[in-house]
Amino acid sequence: MSGREPLCSPRRFGRGAALTLVFASVLVAGAATGSLPDNRGRSASGAARAAAPTSPPEAVTRAAEEAMADGKSPLEAAERAVSRSGDRWAAVYSEGEYEQFAQSLDGLYTGVGLEARRERDGRIEVTKVQAGSPAAAAGIRAGDRLRSVDGSTVDGRPVTDVVSLLRGDATDAAAGTTVRLGLERGTRVWTQTLRRARLSTDSVTVSTLAGGVTVIRITAFTKGAGDAVRTAVDAAPAGAGVVLDLRGNSGGLVTEAVSTASVFLDGGLVATYDVEGEQRALHADSGGDTTRPLVALVDGGTMSAAELLTGALRDRGRAVVVGSRTFGKGSVQMPSRLPDGSVAELTVGHYSTPSGRSVDGTGVTPDLDADDGALERAETLLSGLGDAS
Repeated sequence: MSGREPLCSPRRFGRGAALTLVFASVLVAGAATGSLPDNRGRSASGAARAAAPTSPPEAVTRAAEEAMADGKSPLEAAERAVSRSGDRWAAVYSEGEYEQFAQSLDGLYTGVGLEARRERDGRIEVTKVQAGSPAAAAGIRAGDRLRSVDGSTVDGRPVTDVVSLLRGDATDAAAGTTVRLGLERGTRVWTQTLRRARLSTDSVTVSTLAGGVTVIRITAFTKGAGDAVRTAVDAAPAGAGVVLDLRGNSGGLVTEAVSTASVFLDGGLVATYDVEGEQRALHADSGGDTTRPLVALVDGGTMSAAELLTGALRDRGRAVVVGSRTFGKGSVQMPSRLPDGSVAELTVGHYSTPSGRSVDGTGVTPDLDADDGALERAETLLSGLGDAS
Protein backbone atom coordinates (compact mmCIF):
# COMPACT_ATOMS: atom_id res chain seq x y z
CA MET A 1 0.00 0.00 0.00
CA SER A 2 1.34 3.44 -0.82
CA GLY A 3 0.44 6.88 0.42
CA ARG A 4 0.56 10.45 -0.71
CA GLU A 5 -0.23 13.49 1.34
CA PRO A 6 -3.05 14.95 -0.74
CA LEU A 7 -4.90 11.69 -0.57
CA CYS A 8 -7.08 9.85 1.97
CA SER A 9 -8.59 6.58 3.21
CA PRO A 10 -12.15 5.36 2.57
CA ARG A 11 -14.53 7.94 3.93
CA ARG A 12 -16.56 6.57 6.75
CA PHE A 13 -18.03 8.26 9.79
CA GLY A 14 -15.67 10.05 12.10
CA ARG A 15 -13.05 12.70 11.51
CA GLY A 16 -9.94 10.53 11.59
CA ALA A 17 -10.90 8.33 8.67
CA ALA A 18 -12.61 11.02 6.67
CA LEU A 19 -10.00 13.70 7.00
CA THR A 20 -6.83 12.11 5.74
CA LEU A 21 -8.10 13.77 2.55
CA VAL A 22 -7.14 11.43 -0.17
CA PHE A 23 -7.81 10.55 -3.66
CA ALA A 24 -5.88 7.90 -5.42
CA SER A 25 -3.42 5.14 -5.68
CA VAL A 26 -2.02 6.30 -2.58
CA LEU A 27 -4.27 5.01 0.06
CA VAL A 28 -6.24 2.44 -1.73
CA ALA A 29 -9.71 3.53 -1.43
CA GLY A 30 -11.71 6.50 -1.50
CA ALA A 31 -12.14 9.91 -0.43
CA ALA A 32 -14.10 12.04 -2.78
CA THR A 33 -16.84 9.58 -3.51
CA GLY A 34 -19.68 9.90 -5.97
CA SER A 35 -19.91 13.63 -6.45
CA LEU A 36 -22.91 14.06 -8.71
CA PRO A 37 -24.92 17.17 -9.51
CA ASP A 38 -28.21 17.36 -7.64
CA ASN A 39 -31.44 18.78 -8.99
CA ARG A 40 -30.40 22.30 -8.03
CA GLY A 41 -27.14 22.20 -10.00
CA ARG A 42 -24.95 21.62 -6.96
CA SER A 43 -22.74 18.59 -6.51
CA ALA A 44 -22.95 15.70 -4.15
CA SER A 45 -19.95 14.54 -2.19
CA GLY A 46 -17.17 16.07 -4.23
CA ALA A 47 -18.23 19.62 -4.82
CA ALA A 48 -17.34 20.89 -1.44
CA ARG A 49 -17.44 24.41 -2.79
CA ALA A 50 -21.25 24.22 -2.60
CA ALA A 51 -22.55 25.41 0.74
CA ALA A 52 -23.95 22.14 2.06
CA PRO A 53 -27.51 23.04 1.13
CA THR A 54 -29.50 20.00 2.16
CA SER A 55 -31.08 19.32 5.52
CA PRO A 56 -29.47 16.51 7.52
CA PRO A 57 -31.57 13.64 8.90
CA GLU A 58 -33.53 14.56 12.00
CA ALA A 59 -31.54 12.23 14.28
CA VAL A 60 -28.23 13.86 13.33
CA THR A 61 -29.62 17.39 13.70
CA ARG A 62 -31.25 16.59 17.02
CA ALA A 63 -28.04 15.09 18.39
CA ALA A 64 -26.07 18.19 17.41
CA GLU A 65 -28.66 20.59 18.85
CA GLU A 66 -28.90 18.71 22.15
CA ALA A 67 -25.12 18.71 22.46
CA MET A 68 -25.01 22.48 21.88
CA ALA A 69 -27.70 23.03 24.53
CA ASP A 70 -25.69 20.93 27.01
CA GLY A 71 -22.46 22.77 26.25
CA LYS A 72 -20.97 19.68 24.58
CA SER A 73 -19.44 19.21 21.15
CA PRO A 74 -22.11 19.11 18.39
CA LEU A 75 -19.51 17.63 16.06
CA GLU A 76 -18.83 14.64 18.28
CA ALA A 77 -22.55 14.12 18.88
CA ALA A 78 -23.19 14.17 15.13
CA GLU A 79 -20.40 11.66 14.60
CA ARG A 80 -21.98 9.28 17.09
CA ALA A 81 -25.40 9.66 15.44
CA VAL A 82 -23.91 9.06 11.99
CA SER A 83 -22.00 6.01 13.20
CA ARG A 84 -25.22 4.51 14.54
CA SER A 85 -26.96 5.11 11.21
CA GLY A 86 -25.05 2.26 9.54
CA ASP A 87 -24.13 4.51 6.61
CA ARG A 88 -20.76 3.09 5.58
CA TRP A 89 -19.70 6.15 3.61
CA ALA A 90 -20.99 8.89 5.89
CA ALA A 91 -18.53 11.46 7.22
CA VAL A 92 -18.67 14.44 9.58
CA TYR A 93 -16.37 17.44 9.15
CA SER A 94 -15.71 20.56 11.15
CA GLU A 95 -16.24 23.74 9.13
CA GLY A 96 -12.48 24.14 8.64
CA GLU A 97 -12.01 20.52 7.69
CA TYR A 98 -14.71 20.74 5.05
CA GLU A 99 -13.05 23.80 3.54
CA GLN A 100 -9.78 21.85 3.49
CA PHE A 101 -11.56 19.04 1.67
CA ALA A 102 -12.87 21.54 -0.89
CA GLN A 103 -9.37 22.81 -1.52
CA SER A 104 -8.06 19.28 -2.01
CA LEU A 105 -10.64 18.73 -4.75
CA ASP A 106 -9.19 21.80 -6.42
CA GLY A 107 -5.89 19.90 -6.51
CA LEU A 108 -4.34 21.68 -3.52
CA TYR A 109 -3.09 20.42 -0.18
CA THR A 110 -0.90 21.42 2.74
CA GLY A 111 2.12 19.20 3.31
CA VAL A 112 5.78 18.62 2.59
CA GLY A 113 5.60 16.85 -0.78
CA LEU A 114 6.24 13.20 0.02
CA GLU A 115 4.71 10.00 -1.30
CA ALA A 116 5.37 6.84 0.68
CA ARG A 117 4.45 3.19 0.96
CA ARG A 118 4.59 0.57 3.67
CA GLU A 119 6.89 -2.35 2.92
CA ARG A 120 6.09 -5.92 3.92
CA ASP A 121 8.27 -5.59 7.02
CA GLY A 122 6.20 -2.58 8.13
CA ARG A 123 8.80 0.05 7.28
CA ILE A 124 7.68 3.25 5.58
CA GLU A 125 9.65 4.07 2.45
CA VAL A 126 9.59 7.35 0.51
CA THR A 127 8.57 6.54 -3.07
CA LYS A 128 8.46 10.02 -4.58
CA VAL A 129 9.43 13.58 -3.69
CA GLN A 130 7.43 16.32 -5.39
CA ALA A 131 9.57 18.79 -7.29
CA GLY A 132 9.72 22.22 -5.68
CA SER A 133 8.37 20.93 -2.36
CA PRO A 134 9.88 21.41 1.12
CA ALA A 135 10.95 17.76 1.06
CA ALA A 136 12.79 18.27 -2.24
CA ALA A 137 14.50 21.41 -0.93
CA ALA A 138 15.70 19.42 2.09
CA GLY A 139 17.32 16.80 -0.14
CA ILE A 140 15.01 13.92 0.79
CA ARG A 141 15.03 11.25 -1.92
CA ALA A 142 12.92 8.34 -3.10
CA GLY A 143 14.17 5.24 -1.31
CA ASP A 144 14.78 7.01 2.00
CA ARG A 145 13.16 5.37 4.99
CA LEU A 146 10.76 7.46 7.06
CA ARG A 147 11.28 6.43 10.68
CA SER A 148 9.22 8.97 12.64
CA VAL A 149 7.05 12.08 12.38
CA ASP A 150 7.23 14.61 15.22
CA GLY A 151 8.74 11.94 17.43
CA SER A 152 6.08 9.31 16.71
CA THR A 153 7.48 6.08 15.25
CA VAL A 154 5.73 5.19 11.99
CA ASP A 155 6.96 1.63 11.44
CA GLY A 156 3.99 -0.71 11.13
CA ARG A 157 1.42 2.07 11.02
CA PRO A 158 -1.12 2.35 8.19
CA VAL A 159 -0.03 4.75 5.47
CA THR A 160 -3.20 6.74 6.12
CA ASP A 161 -1.97 7.49 9.64
CA VAL A 162 1.47 8.50 8.37
CA VAL A 163 -0.09 10.82 5.79
CA SER A 164 -2.25 12.39 8.50
CA LEU A 165 0.83 13.03 10.66
CA LEU A 166 2.71 14.61 7.75
CA ARG A 167 -0.21 16.89 6.97
CA GLY A 168 -0.93 17.69 10.60
CA ASP A 169 -4.62 16.80 10.30
CA ALA A 170 -5.07 16.32 14.05
CA THR A 171 -3.97 19.89 14.75
CA ASP A 172 -5.37 21.51 11.58
CA ALA A 173 -1.80 22.44 10.68
CA ALA A 174 -1.54 25.27 8.18
CA ALA A 175 1.10 26.22 5.66
CA GLY A 176 4.13 27.52 7.54
CA THR A 177 3.85 25.10 10.47
CA THR A 178 6.76 22.75 11.05
CA VAL A 179 7.03 18.97 11.14
CA ARG A 180 10.07 16.98 12.29
CA LEU A 181 10.94 13.85 10.32
CA GLY A 182 13.21 11.00 11.36
CA LEU A 183 14.89 9.60 8.25
CA GLU A 184 17.33 6.87 7.25
CA ARG A 185 19.41 6.36 4.11
CA GLY A 186 21.77 3.41 4.16
CA THR A 187 23.88 3.83 7.31
CA ARG A 188 22.91 7.47 7.73
CA VAL A 189 20.20 8.33 10.27
CA TRP A 190 19.12 11.94 10.74
CA THR A 191 16.34 14.29 11.77
CA GLN A 192 15.00 16.95 9.42
CA THR A 193 12.58 19.75 10.29
CA LEU A 194 10.44 20.91 7.37
CA ARG A 195 7.96 23.73 7.03
CA ARG A 196 4.64 22.71 5.48
CA ALA A 197 3.57 24.53 2.30
CA ARG A 198 0.57 24.82 0.01
CA LEU A 199 1.22 22.41 -2.83
CA SER A 200 -0.63 21.28 -5.93
CA THR A 201 -1.29 17.66 -6.80
CA ASP A 202 -0.28 16.04 -10.05
CA SER A 203 -3.46 14.04 -10.52
CA VAL A 204 -2.81 13.45 -14.24
CA THR A 205 0.60 12.31 -15.48
CA VAL A 206 1.55 11.31 -19.01
CA SER A 207 4.28 9.02 -20.32
CA THR A 208 5.06 7.31 -23.62
CA LEU A 209 6.05 3.67 -24.04
CA ALA A 210 8.72 2.56 -26.49
CA GLY A 211 6.13 1.48 -29.03
CA GLY A 212 4.50 4.93 -29.07
CA VAL A 213 1.60 4.09 -26.75
CA THR A 214 0.59 7.04 -24.55
CA VAL A 215 -0.06 6.18 -20.89
CA ILE A 216 -2.31 8.63 -19.04
CA ARG A 217 -2.42 7.96 -15.32
CA ILE A 218 -5.23 9.62 -13.34
CA THR A 219 -4.80 9.32 -9.58
CA ALA A 220 -7.82 11.48 -8.74
CA PHE A 221 -10.53 13.46 -10.48
CA THR A 222 -9.56 16.86 -9.16
CA LYS A 223 -10.46 20.10 -10.91
CA GLY A 224 -9.00 20.25 -14.42
CA ALA A 225 -8.34 16.51 -14.76
CA GLY A 226 -10.59 16.17 -17.81
CA ASP A 227 -8.86 19.03 -19.64
CA ALA A 228 -5.46 17.50 -18.84
CA VAL A 229 -6.54 14.18 -20.35
CA ARG A 230 -7.83 15.92 -23.48
CA THR A 231 -4.54 17.78 -23.88
CA ALA A 232 -2.60 14.52 -23.56
CA VAL A 233 -4.75 12.74 -26.15
CA ASP A 234 -4.53 15.66 -28.58
CA ALA A 235 -0.73 15.54 -28.26
CA ALA A 236 -0.50 11.77 -28.83
CA PRO A 237 0.65 10.54 -32.26
CA ALA A 238 -2.23 10.11 -34.70
CA GLY A 239 -3.75 6.66 -34.43
CA ALA A 240 -1.50 5.59 -31.55
CA GLY A 241 -3.08 3.71 -28.70
CA VAL A 242 -3.81 5.14 -25.25
CA VAL A 243 -3.71 3.45 -21.87
CA LEU A 244 -5.95 5.14 -19.33
CA ASP A 245 -4.47 4.02 -16.01
CA LEU A 246 -7.14 4.25 -13.30
CA ARG A 247 -5.52 1.85 -10.83
CA GLY A 248 -5.81 3.14 -7.30
CA ASN A 249 -8.00 6.07 -8.39
CA SER A 250 -10.45 6.51 -5.51
CA GLY A 251 -12.71 9.05 -7.21
CA GLY A 252 -13.19 12.78 -6.98
CA LEU A 253 -15.35 15.18 -8.95
CA VAL A 254 -17.76 13.30 -11.18
CA THR A 255 -17.93 16.33 -13.46
CA GLU A 256 -14.25 15.66 -14.23
CA ALA A 257 -14.90 11.95 -14.80
CA VAL A 258 -17.65 12.88 -17.29
CA SER A 259 -15.28 15.39 -18.91
CA THR A 260 -12.74 12.59 -19.30
CA ALA A 261 -15.38 10.32 -20.83
CA SER A 262 -16.13 13.10 -23.31
CA VAL A 263 -12.55 12.87 -24.62
CA PHE A 264 -13.30 9.37 -25.93
CA LEU A 265 -17.04 9.45 -26.65
CA ASP A 266 -19.15 11.38 -29.14
CA GLY A 267 -21.91 12.33 -26.73
CA GLY A 268 -24.32 9.84 -25.24
CA LEU A 269 -24.99 8.37 -21.82
CA VAL A 270 -22.22 8.10 -19.23
CA ALA A 271 -24.25 7.07 -16.18
CA THR A 272 -27.61 7.31 -14.50
CA TYR A 273 -28.06 8.06 -10.82
CA ASP A 274 -30.74 8.68 -8.27
CA VAL A 275 -30.88 11.30 -5.54
CA GLU A 276 -33.48 10.51 -2.91
CA GLY A 277 -35.40 8.43 -5.47
CA GLU A 278 -35.31 10.91 -8.35
CA GLN A 279 -33.61 9.53 -11.48
CA ARG A 280 -31.06 11.64 -13.37
CA ALA A 281 -28.57 11.09 -16.18
CA LEU A 282 -25.06 12.21 -17.06
CA HIS A 283 -24.08 12.65 -20.72
CA ALA A 284 -20.78 13.11 -22.51
CA ASP A 285 -20.11 16.10 -24.72
CA SER A 286 -19.99 15.43 -28.46
CA GLY A 287 -16.82 15.43 -30.52
CA GLY A 288 -14.61 12.97 -28.65
CA ASP A 289 -12.03 10.70 -30.30
CA THR A 290 -13.97 7.50 -30.94
CA THR A 291 -11.41 5.67 -33.10
CA ARG A 292 -8.13 5.73 -31.17
CA PRO A 293 -7.42 2.31 -29.58
CA LEU A 294 -8.02 2.55 -25.82
CA VAL A 295 -7.35 0.30 -22.84
CA ALA A 296 -8.40 1.15 -19.28
CA LEU A 297 -6.36 -0.33 -16.40
CA VAL A 298 -8.22 -0.93 -13.12
CA ASP A 299 -7.72 -2.71 -9.81
CA GLY A 300 -9.28 -3.05 -6.38
CA GLY A 301 -8.39 0.55 -5.57
CA THR A 302 -10.39 1.89 -8.56
CA MET A 303 -13.60 3.28 -7.13
CA SER A 304 -16.46 5.73 -7.29
CA ALA A 305 -16.04 8.28 -10.11
CA ALA A 306 -13.28 6.11 -11.60
CA GLU A 307 -15.68 3.15 -11.69
CA LEU A 308 -18.32 5.37 -13.27
CA LEU A 309 -15.88 6.26 -16.06
CA THR A 310 -14.73 2.64 -16.49
CA GLY A 311 -18.30 1.38 -16.70
CA ALA A 312 -19.19 3.99 -19.31
CA LEU A 313 -16.20 3.23 -21.55
CA ARG A 314 -16.79 -0.52 -21.34
CA ASP A 315 -20.58 -0.47 -21.76
CA ARG A 316 -20.27 1.89 -24.72
CA GLY A 317 -17.74 -0.46 -26.36
CA ARG A 318 -15.08 2.23 -26.29
CA ALA A 319 -12.35 0.60 -24.19
CA VAL A 320 -11.04 -2.82 -23.28
CA VAL A 321 -10.76 -3.03 -19.48
CA VAL A 322 -7.70 -4.83 -18.13
CA GLY A 323 -6.79 -5.58 -14.52
CA SER A 324 -8.75 -6.84 -11.54
CA ARG A 325 -12.26 -6.24 -10.20
CA THR A 326 -12.78 -2.66 -9.02
CA PHE A 327 -13.73 -1.67 -5.49
CA GLY A 328 -17.52 -1.39 -5.82
CA LYS A 329 -18.30 2.12 -4.54
CA GLY A 330 -21.36 3.29 -6.41
CA SER A 331 -23.18 5.41 -3.87
CA VAL A 332 -23.89 9.15 -3.87
CA GLN A 333 -23.34 11.42 -0.87
CA MET A 334 -24.78 14.87 -0.19
CA PRO A 335 -23.42 17.44 2.28
CA SER A 336 -25.62 18.87 5.03
CA ARG A 337 -24.84 21.84 7.28
CA LEU A 338 -25.22 21.27 11.03
CA PRO A 339 -26.17 23.95 13.59
CA ASP A 340 -22.56 24.72 14.59
CA GLY A 341 -21.34 25.07 10.98
CA SER A 342 -19.92 21.57 10.71
CA VAL A 343 -20.95 19.36 7.80
CA ALA A 344 -22.36 15.83 7.64
CA GLU A 345 -22.06 13.97 4.37
CA LEU A 346 -24.59 11.17 4.04
CA THR A 347 -25.54 8.64 1.37
CA VAL A 348 -28.63 9.60 -0.63
CA GLY A 349 -28.54 7.34 -3.70
CA HIS A 350 -26.61 5.21 -6.19
CA TYR A 351 -25.48 5.35 -9.82
CA SER A 352 -25.52 2.81 -12.64
CA THR A 353 -23.53 2.30 -15.84
CA PRO A 354 -25.11 2.95 -19.27
CA SER A 355 -26.29 -0.68 -19.48
CA GLY A 356 -28.12 -0.26 -16.17
CA ARG A 357 -25.65 -2.20 -14.01
CA SER A 358 -24.97 -1.00 -10.48
CA VAL A 359 -21.36 -1.21 -9.33
CA ASP A 360 -22.14 -0.74 -5.65
CA GLY A 361 -20.85 -3.75 -3.78
CA THR A 362 -19.92 -5.59 -6.98
CA GLY A 363 -17.49 -3.35 -8.83
CA VAL A 364 -16.59 -3.57 -12.52
CA THR A 365 -15.22 -6.88 -13.79
CA PRO A 366 -12.41 -6.38 -16.32
CA ASP A 367 -12.53 -7.86 -19.81
CA LEU A 368 -9.08 -9.34 -19.25
CA ASP A 369 -7.83 -10.33 -15.82
CA ALA A 370 -4.32 -9.19 -15.04
CA ASP A 371 -2.55 -8.34 -11.83
CA ASP A 372 1.20 -8.21 -12.27
CA GLY A 373 2.13 -7.10 -15.76
CA ALA A 374 -1.17 -5.35 -16.47
CA LEU A 375 0.54 -2.51 -18.34
CA GLU A 376 2.46 -4.99 -20.51
CA ARG A 377 -0.81 -6.80 -21.28
CA ALA A 378 -2.35 -3.48 -22.29
CA GLU A 379 0.59 -2.62 -24.55
CA THR A 380 0.37 -6.01 -26.28
CA LEU A 381 -3.37 -5.64 -26.69
CA LEU A 382 -3.03 -2.15 -28.18
CA SER A 383 -0.45 -3.36 -30.70
CA GLY A 384 -3.03 -5.91 -31.88
CA LEU A 385 -5.82 -3.35 -32.00
CA GLY A 386 -3.57 -1.04 -34.00
CA ASP A 387 -2.84 -3.80 -36.52
CA ALA A 388 -6.55 -4.56 -36.79
CA SER A 389 -7.35 -0.96 -37.55
